[in-house]
Amino acid sequence: MGGKDHVDAQQGLTHKINAAMMPPLFNADVQENQIARKVIGLQLLVTLAATGAAYSWEGTLQYAIPVLAGGGVSVLNGALLVWRMTRASLRPTHGAHQQLKLMYFYAAERFVAVIALLGICLVVFKFSPLAVLSGFVLGQSALLAGWLLFKTKD
Repeated sequence: MGGKDHVDAQQGLTHKINAAMMPPLFNADVQENQIARKVIGLQLLVTLAATGAAYSWEGTLQYAIPVLAGGGVSVLNGALLVWRMTRASLRPTHGAHQQLKLMYFYAAERFVAVIALLGICLVVFKFSPLAVLSGFVLGQSALLAGWLLFKTKD
């Protein structure tokens, strides 16, 4: 091929490759966000069901509110995870070292938030530790089960 034809062929080829690569990457981000919202919804549903079960078991709010608080901490933990995932996907790509630093920072941030919120529930509000931790564990179990369930459906 001669000069201009060769350049046009290369530009056409590059354009097709870029056009073919971009939609799947965009769709992956959209699908991840949809799955994340479903997981948070599942966590919320499990937390509310556990709160209802605790209320029906005792007939008082003595155990229902701590279960709701523990599950709420778990839902907030999941929401913080989803929020950070979404923000990380919107940022331009960093080097591997920077990505690793951000991952550690986000994990530490969630850990501190969970410890602080559980501490407030147990120390300040003096909720039943068993009820708070039961709600939290159920919420975290729903988080794990939701990611596994919704990711394998795709």
